[in-house]
Amino acid sequence: MSELLQYEVPALDQRRLPCSCGHYAQYQELRPKVVLTVVGPARILRPYYLCLQCHQGQFPADVELDVNDTGVSPGVRRMLAVVGAAAPFDQGRQQMEVLAGLKVTAKAVLTTGEAAQVDLSPDKQWRQSSPLVYTAEAIGGDIAQGEQREIQRAVQLDLPVIVGKPVPILYVQLDGTGVPVVKKETVGRQGKTADQPAHTREAKLGCVFTQTTWDKEGYPIRDPDSTTYTGAIETAEEFGKRIYLEAWKRGWSRAETKVVMGDGAEWIWNLADQHFPGAVQIVDLYHARQHLWALARKLHPHDEINQQAWMNAHQERLLDKGKIEELVLSLRSLDSANPEIGEEARKEADYFEKNAERMRYPKFRREHLFVGSGVIEAGCKTVIGTRLKQSGMFWTLRGANSIIALRCCHHNGRFEDYWEARRAA
Repeated sequence: MSELLQYEVPALDQRRLPCSCGHYAQYQELRPKVVLTVVGPARILRPYYLCLQCHQGQFPADVELDVNDTGVSPGVRRMLAVVGAAAPFDQGRQQMEVLAGLKVTAKAVLTTGEAAQVDLSPDKQWRQSSPLVYTAEAIGGDIAQGEQREIQRAVQLDLPVIVGKPVPILYVQLDGTGVPVVKKETVGRQGKTADQPAHTREAKLGCVFTQTTWDKEGYPIRDPDSTTYTGAIETAEEFGKRIYLEAWKRGWSRAETKVVMGDGAEWIWNLADQHFPGAVQIVDLYHARQHLWALARKLHPHDEINQQAWMNAHQERLLDKGKIEELVLSLRSLDSANPEIGEEARKEADYFEKNAERMRYPKFRREHLFVGSGVIEAGCKTVIGTRLKQSGMFWTLRGANSIIALRCCHHNGRFEDYWEARRAA
């Protein structure tokens, strides 16, 4: 490899190059550089040019080989991105050594241009020991920037042309999960506990998948490998554009039945009304049941028998059968000597009343639709939780969003497409 990377002294007519300052850089000499490649360290000998006006140096061969301002080859950076997306940085560094025989060091990283472009995000123990913190976030950041360019084009109605057969049933599911962040990312934000500062920021995650058929009992079957994800720590307004673009790319315009699912969070249904008008809206049944269980425990503390009896009357006979108006009436008529419980019952009644049309579960089942948002809940764990919510992790928004973009790209099966496009560019 090193023999193949030995450049000759440039010909006389190739010994000066344009400089960004408007003058010319002159050839000086051949200079060596060691680059970590997928087969180990390789020594490059290449021409060096210097502008005598602004004193800026150039290595055209480094640009050609995609190792400008870095000591790591594109192939190794690809490997670092894959392991960095899947595992904590220090663990990924160890995997690189065990599986590929490559030792990546902090020194190697500090010679890269990527190091200057990326916010350090995870905790100190990984930050100092591994180039994964730079390379994985740099590539994830590049993916995230590409997504933003696509979103901006979509805002201008420059949407990708999607062709293909009609999609029988297409689902969009949305949810949020907290990601631990460094203190500077929570300044001025209220925590979950009164008078306590926030320690997390909400990562919004959306998924899109299709359904073609159902089983013999009428239960829907999700199409294998049809789920794609998109997410970021951002405002609901920004996320709405993101999830709309993902749904569009998955064939939203060709879907015969369109479904939006989530819990009772107001931001979810605001986005559904804005970006997916006319879609069937379904509140996750199991989330709705949790609301009833929370109230049952307050009504009958430490009394599991009465809790279950109350649930049988309100869940099985009313909620599960889509009789939401009767459920709301029952909750509003609850008589409790405890003002706190009475107020809680009124809040739950408002919740069910507001979402009544999204809780017609018998109707949805007759149409062979999902009534649970387990896909996105699992996604919050697998896409975000297992990577960004481990013990001792604290992220900057930029670092977290870079890793989220990288993981979504990988889970969606688009990483190789991204890498091919990057190499072609």
